[in-house]
Amino acid sequence: MIFTSEQVSNGHPDKICDQISDAILTECLRQDKDSRVAVETLIKDDNVVLAGELRTNANIDFENIVRDVLNEIGLSDVSSYMVINLISEQSPDIAQGVDTGGAGDQGMMFGYATNETPEMLPIPYVLATKSLKRLRALDHPQLKPDAKAQVSFDYDVGQIDTFLISTQHSEDMGRTALEEVVHGVMKDIAIEHGLNTDFKKLVNPTGKFVIGSSFADSGLTGRKIIADTYGGMARHGGGAFSGKDPSKVDRSGAYISRKIAKDIVRNRWADKCEIQISYAIGVPEPTSVLIETFGTEHVDIETIENYVRTFDLTPQGIIDKLDLLNVDYNLTSAYGHFGKEELSWER
Repeated sequence: MIFTSEQVSNGHPDKICDQISDAILTECLRQDKDSRVAVETLIKDDNVVLAGELRTNANIDFENIVRDVLNEIGLSDVSSYMVINLISEQSPDIAQGVDTGGAGDQGMMFGYATNETPEMLPIPYVLATKSLKRLRALDHPQLKPDAKAQVSFDYDVGQIDTFLISTQHSEDMGRTALEEVVHGVMKDIAIEHGLNTDFKKLVNPTGKFVIGSSFADSGLTGRKIIADTYGGMARHGGGAFSGKDPSKVDRSGAYISRKIAKDIVRNRWADKCEIQISYAIGVPEPTSVLIETFGTEHVDIETIENYVRTFDLTPQGIIDKLDLLNVDYNLTSAYGHFGKEELSWER
């Protein structure tokens, strides 16, 4: 079986939007823990549109937050970007259910863990993610912020089949120099994981990638939900994470599901585990909880079920358990929401 996972860099247009939305959320919660935030961002060229709903006592300088994010990513001419603010107040119809402890929306969330990597994430996803982080860490003067990685892993033989990286670069960077840098990153990441280096290598298959980020494509918050989670290996409920405060179970439900799945694998009760939780808007308790171990369990299912029952899966219970009002959500908005030990649901 050859399975493929993708990751995108923090300079990808969709990720630019996720980072702006989560920076606004983080600042709202820093000033006012009772903030209700559902902020989405759209970017095209040097135009940034903020939209969504917000209820907070925080004093937010939206333009300054946007420019700080753009500067942190390493984009140029940040002062030229125009910020259009279309954020309105949260609907009182939603508030009446959420403020009494109910879920901020209906829907289902999935959490997943596997013992195939120390991060308890699928190996092709880990390789794709680490390669892009390594590429940015080089701080190469001819490489630009926008990039994508895709890894095809052959599970039957335990080897990388194909490694693809497309990365933005300066006009004066030749093909040979680009391939030398990118091939080096691919090889180093593979060696660090004890894997083969004779895989098929693809670098910028279109030939060149000079125009990037929002000048090559529009970006939108929540459009990289698979890159945010498990690289396609696990199911996904469809709800995005970034820009949403933790009363929105799209986010908090996915985080506690990951925590539970990871605990089950970490305790060696199963080699891999997927948890599904579903909610009804305005209702605190979940409407269903499903545990799937794919036949890899090492204890009876009742042991696992009893463990899951120890969790308070109401929105407030999740917020308290994971301390979600004190998270720096800037840590989640690029390179995945899982596998980072500094985040409470990963511990």
